[in-house]
Amino acid sequence: MKPPLSSSDLHEEYYQVSPAILESFPRFRMPLDLFLFKEQIARLVPLSKAQQRISPEFRQEIAEHSAHGLIFVSRQDHPIYAEHISKQLDLVLLDTNLKHPEIALIFQQALTEKMEEFLQQPVAMVLEKLRADILVLTEYLWQDVFRIREVAKKTWPEHGLARHSVNVGFLGLALYLRRHQGKVDRKHLDEAALGFFLHDVGMAKVPRFILQKTKPLTMEERAKVSEHCWAGAKLLHGLGIRAEAVLKQALEHQERLNGKGYPQRLADPQISSWGQLCAVVDSFCAMTSTRVHAPAKTASEALGEMIQDPGYNQKMVRSLQAMILTEL
Repeated sequence: MKPPLSSSDLHEEYYQVSPAILESFPRFRMPLDLFLFKEQIARLVPLSKAQQRISPEFRQEIAEHSAHGLIFVSRQDHPIYAEHISKQLDLVLLDTNLKHPEIALIFQQALTEKMEEFLQQPVAMVLEKLRADILVLTEYLWQDVFRIREVAKKTWPEHGLARHSVNVGFLGLALYLRRHQGKVDRKHLDEAALGFFLHDVGMAKVPRFILQKTKPLTMEERAKVSEHCWAGAKLLHGLGIRAEAVLKQALEHQERLNGKGYPQRLADPQISSWGQLCAVVDSFCAMTSTRVHAPAKTASEALGEMIQDPGYNQKMVRSLQAMILTEL
């Protein structure tokens, strides 16, 4: 006979499903296995199988058990659970049974999906859905800024426009909070987050064949790429965004302090602190991910190159280096 699970063992292998999240599941077919905690024997027993049809009466019974904290799911099924919650991201703020790495994975999935949707259809309605999910992330961080450490670890290893945007969003927020020692205004935090995630939106206007090209770009193709900063800022402005943190990141993340960037060839001190910060994170995330035209560099290799490059704000690069070495 299998020995009873202790409380610590139970929460290592399973976690409770809160009534709010259970209610959000499809009413008559659960997407994953459910387990009931039998208090008399201190053991979990199978209650229902994934995709098994559930009668209204059985559904009510499950809800009553959940109200008493007796319904659990296996942590092995976390990817299914995460995919479900990612569709209604604010549910993560209600579930006290998820571990921070599990929540970070949910944010990664949800925000990548929302970024892909917005890049495919950059209109106000889709932007509002993306903004709503970004605000769930900032609310989660506002409750405890140290949660960013787990979130920032969830970066995609392979480049893609939506994935790159999420990588910059996570690492950008981590660096922003580190530089401000966690002491930030909520409105500024929201705007900073939106700017990091949307900084590269203008790339959606660049023809796909150019983005996927493995050979060196022609002069004409490079010109189209260099237009993405203007295109992004114009797009966001047209959608009603006026926050400097957002527009400056879109417009200036390719500018360099030595004047060798684009699109305006600005130089220090003409480049805003937002543009300088985004430039550091954007370059690091690009260099450390696998791209169609270049393999990924290690974090040390990328940081080493950036430290030698006068185009970047070196205080910000050093701060990123310290964060990567000590916190991530």
